[in-house]
Amino acid sequence: MATVILVRHGRTTANATGVLAGRLPGVRLDDRGTEQAVATADRLAPVRLVAAVSSPLERCKQTTRAITRAQAGDLAITTERRLSECDYGEWQGRELKDLAKEPLWKVVQGQPSAAAFPGGESMRAMQDRAVEAVRRHDRLVEAEHGPGAVWLAVSHGDVIKAILADALGTHLDLFQRIQVDPASVSIVRYTESRPYVLGTNTSAGDLSWLSPPPAKKASRRRRTADAPVGGGAGPDTSPAGS
Repeated sequence: MATVILVRHGRTTANATGVLAGRLPGVRLDDRGTEQAVATADRLAPVRLVAAVSSPLERCKQTTRAITRAQAGDLAITTERRLSECDYGEWQGRELKDLAKEPLWKVVQGQPSAAAFPGGESMRAMQDRAVEAVRRHDRLVEAEHGPGAVWLAVSHGDVIKAILADALGTHLDLFQRIQVDPASVSIVRYTESRPYVLGTNTSAGDLSWLSPPPAKKASRRRRTADAPVGGGAGPDTSPAGS
């Protein structure tokens, strides 16, 4: 049962000006986005990440590099095209205030499973390829590093919302109810029974509890794929060795 930390890239110049960047080249973090990425890196520094996977777009790679630099050891970055931004086709590069006047806008808001962007891809196709990519990487991480391994995936707002909707068992038509802010952290643990959503859209707070406990300590509380009836005791956040 590996755990994936989903991080959205920090704020970009396009985010700040209300432009739908899509897959346009040259879209980078602005000063605020760089600060957000560093803050997220500091939050994740105590977590022992075993893998880092990034969308190929520069804003995600910038965010991923900030996070991996804060890790204790060298951590290579794998680029995954299936975690790239939705292909918004003719919509990319346009201002959101103008796109909101398009008939397709209401479909995107109310029935995204039926939305297909002119010259681009459908939101359903976006979800399918992103979910398949995350689940595949999760299986590979667990096979290589064992249960309890924690890894990083850095992607985009709509992509992470779609992944979270799948993990929550929520239809894509309801995914607009999920908020994913720049540089926010969401956490999913996949098991044979079901995914567990451990956190969504967090921008503050201690995450050191995500690191696997020492083997001796872990043996005292066996992790299973079953949901604890009544809610369980939560993560063990006591100091190491206590």
